[in-house]
Order: sequence, then structure tokens, then C-alpha cells
Amino acid sequence: MEFYFVNLLNGLSYGLLLFMLSAGLTLIFSMLGVLNFAHASFYMLGAYLGYTCGGLWGYWYGLVFAPLITGGLGMLVERFGLRRLHAQGQLAELLFTFGLAYVMLEIVQLIWGKLAVPYRIPEVLQGTLFSVHSTPFTIYRGFIAGVALTTLGLMYLVLRRTRIGLIIQAALTQSHMVEALGHNVPRIFMWVFGLGCGLAGLAGAVGGNLLVTEPGMAANIGSIIFVVIVLGGMGSLSGSFLASMLIALLQTLAVTSDLSLLDVLQLFIHISLTAEELDASGLLRIRVSQMAPVLPFIILLLMLIWRPRGLFGAKSEAN
Repeated sequence: MEFYFVNLLNGLSYGLLLFMLSAGLTLIFSMLGVLNFAHASFYMLGAYLGYTCGGLWGYWYGLVFAPLITGGLGMLVERFGLRRLHAQGQLAELLFTFGLAYVMLEIVQLIWGKLAVPYRIPEVLQGTLFSVHSTPFTIYRGFIAGVALTTLGLMYLVLRRTRIGLIIQAALTQSHMVEALGHNVPRIFMWVFGLGCGLAGLAGAVGGNLLVTEPGMAANIGSIIFVVIVLGGMGSLSGSFLASMLIALLQTLAVTSDLSLLDVLQLFIHISLTAEELDASGLLRIRVSQMAPVLPFIILLLMLIWRPRGLFGAKSEAN
């Protein structure tokens, strides 16, 4: 029981990291209608910037400068790239961000190389926060959860409790009215895009040393993030939060599980197979831990069949 409790905490910390990353993409999509395929590349860039700045001046400087630089680059991308393509429709914007992801990957490989970099956890955050019957929960996982909750709490307060947040929400549905009141809507969109990219950079800075910082990290985490936002509902922050927790917990518990698919089936229905039948059905011998990487995509396919708009997505007018 203690083992599963610590795994639950590990899953929650990973889920908060996923939500910090998916929240930026959800915010960008809900405000600008842009499905940013390069979002995970900003996460990768944040990890490399955190590694470089941390090596030059210390970990805490990397934690500050990485999201600021990625957010600034995101603002430049929106101002001089996406804004010019907005009149061409979502397909042009999608293709632009798709190409941008490959450009960022090549730039990262040219600067830092194709191998993983030694982005280490700082000594002050190493060690065990607490143990439950010799099963440890590390300080750094608790730190990641704290950073994610603090950042997302501040974002909630800004969006829901400040005048700037009210203007941003109004620009989402009544952009012409907001512009008529004297606010610069394109500039608001630029800042929102930068905020979303900055959140991705922060997620990379705090998650890059827990996970592996290497050029393939954008592709690895990017596919999971798109599963999260589709599962939660396009443009829904609450849906992204729930989907992040669900995916993280399922993957964490699956990785540490020693059950086979046959054991899982026997939990729900009674199955008795002979040795010959077991040998013939090799699929049932597969361990749940082996299925962990593909679990999010299985859930995605089932969700698209059962509820295409996601858990909290708005129902389309065509339906």
C-alpha cells in the first residue's frame, strides 16, 4: 500500500508538469485558435537554456532566464510570423509551426549536439523529502509540484481576478469590441502567445533534469501533450488539468505494475486457460509495464470514438 501511495505522489508531480506544459498550449489555442505544433520545441529549448544558464551562473538563474527567453522568442514568432499568416487560415498557421519545430530541432542540435546533456538536479534539491516504509519521494519531485502549483495559481489569479485578465478573456470572444474600447488586441495576442511559450520553457527548465535533456525530448513529450489537450477538450484548462492527472497516474502506475494483460482481465471477468492456450495467446502474456508508453494513445482513440470533443470541450454547432 505504501508503495502505491508514493507512486501516486510521483504520478501527481508528473501530471502537474504535464499540465504546466499543456496549459500554455491550451491558452494559446483558446485565445488565438492556433494549434502550435512547435510548443514542445519551446519546452525542449527551455530545458537546454536552463542547462546552459545554470552551468554559467547557477541553477536558479536558469530557472528564471529560460522561461523569459522562450517567452520572448514566442512573442517574436507571433509578431513576425503567425500574425502575417492569420488571414490565411489555420492550415497555414499549423504548417508554419510544424516547420518551426524542425528548425528549432536543427538549431538545438547545431548548438548543443545530438547527444543528451548532463543537466543535473542541484545539490540543494537532491535527496529524499520523505519515505514511506523505505519507498522514497524525492525533494525534486516535490519542488516540481510546488513550482507548477504556484505558477498555475498565479496564472489563475491574473486571468480571473485582474483587469488584464478580464481584457484577455473579453478579447477571446469579443475582440472587435475590445479593440473599439482602445485596447491593442494584436498586442494582447502576442503577449498571450509569449506567456504560453514561457510556460513551456519553465516546464523544460524544471523537468529537463528529472527527465532526459536531449533533442528527441520534444517529440517524446509533444505527442503526450496533444493527447492531453484532445482528451481534456480543445481550449479547456480544467479539461487539460484532469487529463494531465489521468495520463500521468495511469502511466506511472502502469510502469511499476508487474501484472500481465491476462491478470488484468481476470480482475474483471473469470478466465481459465490451459497451458497450450496461454502459449497460443502470447498477447495476454504482455506486461502492463510494457504497454505504458502506448496507453495514452489507446485512451485517445477510445475518447475520439466515444466523445470526440473531449471531457470538457464545447459541443460543436454541427452536432
